[in-house]
Amino acid sequence: MNKRAVIAGVGMVPFAKPGHSDPYDVMGSRAARAALDDAGIGYGRVQQAYAGYVYGDSCSGQTALYHVGMTGVPVINVNNNCASGSTAFALAVQAVEHGVVDCALAVGFEEMAPGSIDVVFPQKSNPMGRHLKAVAELVSVENESNLPPAVFMFGWQVELLRTHYGVSEKALARVAIKARRHAAQNPYAVFRDPLTEEQILAGEPIYRGLRKLFACAPTCGAAAVVVCTEAFARQHGIRDNIRLVGKGACSDRAEFFTGDPLDVMFRALTRESAHQAYEDAGVGPDDIDVIELHDCFTSNEVITYSALGLCKDEDMERFVFDDENTYGGKVVVCPSGGLLAKGHPLGATGLAQITELVWQLRGSAGQRQVKDARTALQHNGGLGSAGYVHIFQRQ
Repeated sequence: MNKRAVIAGVGMVPFAKPGHSDPYDVMGSRAARAALDDAGIGYGRVQQAYAGYVYGDSCSGQTALYHVGMTGVPVINVNNNCASGSTAFALAVQAVEHGVVDCALAVGFEEMAPGSIDVVFPQKSNPMGRHLKAVAELVSVENESNLPPAVFMFGWQVELLRTHYGVSEKALARVAIKARRHAAQNPYAVFRDPLTEEQILAGEPIYRGLRKLFACAPTCGAAAVVVCTEAFARQHGIRDNIRLVGKGACSDRAEFFTGDPLDVMFRALTRESAHQAYEDAGVGPDDIDVIELHDCFTSNEVITYSALGLCKDEDMERFVFDDENTYGGKVVVCPSGGLLAKGHPLGATGLAQITELVWQLRGSAGQRQVKDARTALQHNGGLGSAGYVHIFQRQ
C-alpha cells in the first residue's frame, strides 16, 4: 500500500429543499469544479472518478461530470443508500493508496423529492426486508407494512432508546436544537432558523416516539473530494497537510440480527467501522476534536455517541444535557448542522461531511470553527447496510 491519501481539494454547493435546486447534473458538476479549483488542478489530471447517488438512472455520474470535461477518464457509479458518497470516497482512496492512480475524484449528488424515503421498486425484493423483519421479531410486533421503512425502524429506535436507556424526549429535542444552532453559522445549510423544545415536542408523534423534527428532511445538493498521493501533491503544488489516517467499513454480520434490535439500525455497523478506523489510525475516541456523524434522526445521533466510544451506553442522555456534544464540551458534533439541519441529499452526504471536516482542519470554517482542531472523524451509514468511519488529521 502507498502512503496515506492526501485530501487535495473539497467543494460543495449550498443544499436546498426539493424543488428549489439546480438539476442533479448541474449541482454535481459545480461541486466537482469547486473541489478541483480548491486543489488547484484541472479535470485532465484526474485519472478515475467515482459518482455516488441513489435516485438517478445508471450513468448519472457521467452526465454530471461531462459538464466538467470529456477526457475519457473512467467514471464509476456508486449506489450504497445513504452511504453512497462515503463509498465513492473510499473507492477513490483505495485506488490512490494502492497505486492504481495518482489522483482520483469522488463526487456525490442527489435531487430528491419531498416526503419520507420509501421503496422505489416495490415489485422487487426489498433490500431492507431482512432488517424490517428482524426488528419486528425482536420487538415482538407485526411490521406495519403501511409505514415507510425508515419510519418503522427509527420509530422503534426512539422507543428503545427511551425505554431501555432512559433517553428522554427532551434529550432528543435538545439534539435537534443543537443542530439548528450550529447550522445558523453555515451558509451551505438548509435549515438555519432556531428551534425550541416546545416546537419540537408539539403534537402527537408520527409513530412510537418518533416526531417530525427528530428527523432530517429530503434535500438536494452535491459535494466532491479530490484525493491524491503525496508525490502527486508535491509535483503539482497541492497543499498536502490534510491526510486520511484511518478508515473502517463494513456491511452487516449475521449476529447483528439476533440480539439487541438497535444493532440492526446502524449501532453495530458503527461500532465495527469505528473499531477498524481507530485501530488503523492509532487513535481513540478521546483524540477526536470534531465529528460529522450520521444524524439522520436525533435518536441515531445519540446512539452513535456510545457506538463511537464517546460515552457509555448509560451516559448517552447525560452526554447531551452536559453539552459534551458542542463547543466547549468533549467534542464538537456536526458543526455543519449535520443531516438534521444542513440537509441530507443521500449521495452527497458523506462527501459533504468530509468537506466540512477538511475546512475545520484547515481552520477555514469561519464562525463555526472548532478551536485547534487537528483530528476529525466522519461517520456515515446506509441501511441495507453499509457503514463507514474515516479519520483525518492535519499534519
